[in-house]
Amino acid sequence: QGQLVESGGGSVQAGGSLRLSCTASGYTYSSNCMGWFRQAPEKEREGVAAICTAGTTYYADRVQGRFTVSQDNAKNTINLQMNSLKPEDTAMYYCAMGRSWYAIKVGGTLDDWGQGTLVTVSS
Repeated sequence: QGQLVESGGGSVQAGGSLRLSCTASGYTYSSNCMGWFRQAPEKEREGVAAICTAGTTYYADRVQGRFTVSQDNAKNTINLQMNSLKPEDTAMYYCAMGRSWYAIKVGGTLDDWGQGTLVTVSS
């Protein structure tokens, strides 16, 4: 049984930085994309970023230029470097595996997702 384990969430002041990591283990298959979506209380789920086959990266407009997604294939890990954080970035961040950025972005059929890690940005 495969699993995705996120780490790196926490609390930070506006303008600060956090780095999230997600490690995949135990899977007998690989997905085209790995990435992140987030869910804030009383707000719609939102795709954040993804890295797909050949290292192509995708970002939501709201995080473009502030967040960077990267992968470490040797460790089956992806990272999300989040800079210039804003209070509106406060959410539970979930790591996900899916067929495409679209699937991660809009909540389509995902291969799997993690338990989430909380990011809180105070003003």
